[in-house]
Amino acid sequence: MKYKYLFIFGIFFISSCSNEIVQNNEEDSIYSQTYNWRLVTAWPKNYPGLGMAPEKIAQLVEEMSNGQMKITVYGAGEQVPAFGVFDAVSSGSHQMGHSGSYFWKGKVPAAQFFSGVPFGFTSDEINAWVYRGGGLEIWREIYEPFNLYPMPGGNTGTQMFGWFNKEINSLDDIKGLKMRIPGVGGEVFKRAGGIPVTLPAGELFTALQTGVIDATEWVGPYNDLTFGFQQAAKYYYYPGWHEPGSMLELIINKDAWESLPKHLQVIIETAAKAVNQDTLDEYTARNNRALRELIDIYGVDLRKLPEDVIEEFKIIANQILEENAANDPTINKVYQSYKDFHEEVSAYHAISEDAFIEARNN
Repeated sequence: MKYKYLFIFGIFFISSCSNEIVQNNEEDSIYSQTYNWRLVTAWPKNYPGLGMAPEKIAQLVEEMSNGQMKITVYGAGEQVPAFGVFDAVSSGSHQMGHSGSYFWKGKVPAAQFFSGVPFGFTSDEINAWVYRGGGLEIWREIYEPFNLYPMPGGNTGTQMFGWFNKEINSLDDIKGLKMRIPGVGGEVFKRAGGIPVTLPAGELFTALQTGVIDATEWVGPYNDLTFGFQQAAKYYYYPGWHEPGSMLELIINKDAWESLPKHLQVIIETAAKAVNQDTLDEYTARNNRALRELIDIYGVDLRKLPEDVIEEFKIIANQILEENAANDPTINKVYQSYKDFHEEVSAYHAISEDAFIEARNN
């Protein structure tokens, strides 16, 4: 009987050891397999802010994974055109992409809410909506049919309205004006009588300089100085009513995403979240210095849009958002979430941030 019990114990011991060996081998496999991914962007290679955000994500992922995952970043045109990022990642020819979601309004009209809409969220507010207000879940839901898994990948803060070669004193000055302006902002501009044009970053300076367009918005002083727009236009208008807190996006092919072990998924999400905030910090720190250089050294004529023009843009923007929501169930779902959160956060900001800024500046 004693030997019988010893035999049974031995069987259990050996089985337990075998299971532990198998488990350890599986864990070793998870942590030893390497991944080499390609990330395409809508920005020039290593462009300050926008173009460096994906580079920083790639660097953090490699460091946090101890080299298990390496991401090679390609600028616009190196492997796919600037506006080819969505299709490249959706098809799986590239695993990752970095861009602005309003570029895809022809494919996913509701995607524009996740970059920025006129008179909408500031950078802090859109971050809160996406991460804490249900926005991220809806974003992923509307991208799922395209085999994409999106997440925030940076924020430029409130932008400038842009560069003009003529003064804007009334709505009449908008009529017939050709301006590079994407997203819902472009729809507003069109309804106000202008002609919106969509161009990638690398073509903007030449188009403005040669008169192909009469005006362009880009980002703000930090990036606009880099492109040298002050050499091609005289007037620099604010505020950036069309993009009050523009979020950038990191998109991942969903099949590729689901093939990753959990720890690498967590690393990517953590890196993207860190860079999302770091990019905003970069723009906040750099914009005013660049603006002073544009004015003090290059003599740029900084102008505020007339109040009646801003007010008319706001009326048109609200009309367009309501009409689009009424005509498209997907847009309506996103818009209702966006609108509800906007009302909540605006009510609180009226007695917090807004009230403080007013007190500080008066």
